[in-house]
Amino acid sequence: MGDKKKLSLWLKRLFFFLSFAAVVTVTYFLMPHENKFDRYFEIGKPWSYDLLTAPMDFAIYKTEDQLRAEMDSALTQLVPYLAVDTAVCETQILEFFNDNTGVGRRTENFIREALRIVYSHGILPLDQMQQLQAMRVTRLEIIDNENVARGAYIEDIFTQKTAYDYILANAEADMLIDVNRLKAAHIDKYIRPNLSIDNGKTEHARQEIEDAVIRTSGITQAGEKIIDRGEVVTPHTYQILKSLERASDGMSSQMQEDFWTLLGDVLIIIILYSLLFAYFYLFRLKVFESVRAIAFMLIMSVGMIALLSAVLRFTPLSVYIVPFTMLPLVVRVFFDSRTALYIHIITVLISAQMVPNPMEFMYLQILAGMVAVSSLKDMNSRAQLVRSAAWIFAVYVIAFTAVELSQGTKLDNLDWWMYLTFFINALVLMFAYLLIFLIEKIFGFLSGVTLVELSNINNPLLMEFSEKCPGTFQHVLQVSNLSVEVAKKLDANALLVRTGALYHDLGKMVNPMYYTENQMAGINPLNELPEEEAAQIIISHVSEGVRIAQKAGLPGPIIDFIAMHHGTSKTKYFYNTFRNKYPDREVDDLKFTYPGPTPNSKETSILMMTDAVEAASRSLKSYDEASIDKMVENVINGQIADAQFKNSPLSFRDVEVAKGVFKEKLKNIYHTRISYPELKSNKKTAEEQRTEHIASKFKRSYRFVKK
Repeated sequence: MGDKKKLSLWLKRLFFFLSFAAVVTVTYFLMPHENKFDRYFEIGKPWSYDLLTAPMDFAIYKTEDQLRAEMDSALTQLVPYLAVDTAVCETQILEFFNDNTGVGRRTENFIREALRIVYSHGILPLDQMQQLQAMRVTRLEIIDNENVARGAYIEDIFTQKTAYDYILANAEADMLIDVNRLKAAHIDKYIRPNLSIDNGKTEHARQEIEDAVIRTSGITQAGEKIIDRGEVVTPHTYQILKSLERASDGMSSQMQEDFWTLLGDVLIIIILYSLLFAYFYLFRLKVFESVRAIAFMLIMSVGMIALLSAVLRFTPLSVYIVPFTMLPLVVRVFFDSRTALYIHIITVLISAQMVPNPMEFMYLQILAGMVAVSSLKDMNSRAQLVRSAAWIFAVYVIAFTAVELSQGTKLDNLDWWMYLTFFINALVLMFAYLLIFLIEKIFGFLSGVTLVELSNINNPLLMEFSEKCPGTFQHVLQVSNLSVEVAKKLDANALLVRTGALYHDLGKMVNPMYYTENQMAGINPLNELPEEEAAQIIISHVSEGVRIAQKAGLPGPIIDFIAMHHGTSKTKYFYNTFRNKYPDREVDDLKFTYPGPTPNSKETSILMMTDAVEAASRSLKSYDEASIDKMVENVINGQIADAQFKNSPLSFRDVEVAKGVFKEKLKNIYHTRISYPELKSNKKTAEEQRTEHIASKFKRSYRFVKK
């Protein structure tokens, strides 16, 4: 047994070491490692850093608008290249005369000459002509089949329509040409493009022009002042800073990260994650000892950093599109507020090393995380998640506006796209509900929403329980109500206790009539059995309950209530009866002892106390204050003496508080009622009426005689 514990402890330590090393390694590779210009600046905002001087000579690059304007101006000098097919002309003339014979010598000569003229100038497809006109081209270079170039003007080039119009116009000018006959011959069918844009040569010419445009507008020399703290970033200063950023990135891309830079990045990650592990060890030992909990925390933290890294590397989106507050929201659902906020701050501090404006990023994200934790005390419905998302959106908007205004930004210059980003961030938080569901299935945790669903007494399993074991079901309802009151006083999870109490006696469904609360007419079949066998039947309701719960798919924490609600206590009735009946016989204690384990949480400990106290209260002969107080003290002190709370986090003070709640609530439940008096009838009998009548006559006679 000792060797197994040592092995388990050794494996757990190995897991912590490997998980720590893995999370540090993964986080390091997710972070950018270039020596980038890491200062954040915007036009119109004050420079928030110390005096900046040029660390080296670097060129000042023109703005995109300046470059575009200069290139557009330069490209007006572009001379596109056109390829000509010299065979088209003769081919189309031959086809025309093959299709149209007997047109007359003069007409034949006119058509032949006209087609040669338009083809010699060149015919270009209409779409390509429109493309050249849009480029504001004036001159062209026409390359023939022998790769010989000749210059031309674009106005001398025909399209199919303008060539046709040109031929008709010349025919009308010649009085001897029959224009109608020319039209009837459909000369337009023989006008085909013989020119096309040579994209390869034209693109090469374009590239030469663009390369000739100078992209810089000056030089900043090493040591020259650029900007000092508090000075407003002007458009010119902004361009110098962007040029310095570009020069720094260019240099860093050519240099490998040195050892000391690598060491600094790794140390930052190690320090922050060491603080997280130290927090778990010092203040949340139960979390620290849980492999599932540690794995969940680290996966959530690294997942947020990975999402931020993906946004920075592969998208132009703002870093605020990443729903960082989903981390504290989800952690808060399964753990406490302090843990949720602590891991959120650690993750934000690591992520701040990756973003352009780390101070603003930390300010906004930590504020939003605080609001997320404060707005979600217990998640029992989807509406609470919507409410939290609304609060988070509001704090993002207010905090961002405050930062911008404090830096001198006017309302007209606020970046309104940021508010849309915050809104999208809040919408993404709605998917936290699906994430919570997945985490429950993967890690076996329990959320408040699931507990509310399980504690609904109209669910099929509890309905079956109430039908098969009506007496036991009334018992679990009473235990549930009492447990909740104790849990509230001890700052335990009241909803978890309530749900666990409803299922703790589920195993009694197998043989309901063996339990006194379900028996009728005082018939107890256990009285006919030997004490050991009867004890085993009673004890079996624990294992049967676990089996039924596992078959029904109940979560592990609920099954713990079933397994632990009797701990390793004895079935006192049968145990004491056996010893009294056979004082000289050796007793096998295991036959009268529940298998356990003993409670290991506040919630399971509360249920053990409540179950025993409520059951004992039903056997009291009188329900006066003294008998209730004595019963509560005896039951719970007996559990303490039996070491049932040796693994429980309850303190002696907690136990005394619980005793006080039991005494108070049981006195309210079993208080002595006032005996109501019976109502006397006002209706008199006939004999009483006759007697009163005689007496009345006697009184009148007496008064008359007296007079």
